[in-house]
Amino acid sequence: MPEYDLFPRITLVATDNTAIQVRRTFERVFAQGDLIFEEDDAGDVLFIIQSGEVELSRRAMTGRHTIATLTAGEFFGEMCVVIGERRTARAVAKRETRLLELDGETLEAMCIDRPEIAIRIISQLTARLIESERRLSALGIDDLLRPMVRALLRSAESPSEAGVRFGGNLKDLANESGLSMLEAHHALQQLLDQRVLKLVDDCLVAEDLDSLSATLETNS
Repeated sequence: MPEYDLFPRITLVATDNTAIQVRRTFERVFAQGDLIFEEDDAGDVLFIIQSGEVELSRRAMTGRHTIATLTAGEFFGEMCVVIGERRTARAVAKRETRLLELDGETLEAMCIDRPEIAIRIISQLTARLIESERRLSALGIDDLLRPMVRALLRSAESPSEAGVRFGGNLKDLANESGLSMLEAHHALQQLLDQRVLKLVDDCLVAEDLDSLSATLETNS
């Protein structure tokens, strides 16, 4: 596969012709199976694939779920740079992979010096959002509720007088159900609207597991 050179490892030149030394920008090579970063790690760099293949996965109660496989020209890990969020997935090289590592300051400088870089980044992020919305539109309500209800049933805590509480947050339930964050949010909102679930002290609660299980039949 050809090298992707939109983000070359170079010393940048600013618009005022003052040289900007690219800090903390370097190419890294990972062998097949090497861990690039782990889910929930802190991070301040994103990666652009120059060659090779990277698998992104998230953990769930039933094991790890692959959420994407990326190839040359694609980037990942941008949420750490853009909003300072921790890593939301594990990244592993599926075969020998060459990555370009960029911190936020370097990326900003490159976008200023070469606006086409910013345009391509925005285009890729927009494409990802459009694809998520298309997938959500194509899914029927049953496609969302069934995996979410099963995930909730697996995360149920011991019943109490207040009802049955469910462990985990939105990210945990999305991982366990195999849904995206947007899809998981939509599914939970449907269950809240149907009054199958309610929020008590910021925790999801059902009156009992039978009423939750019944939604599998109601929406089938």
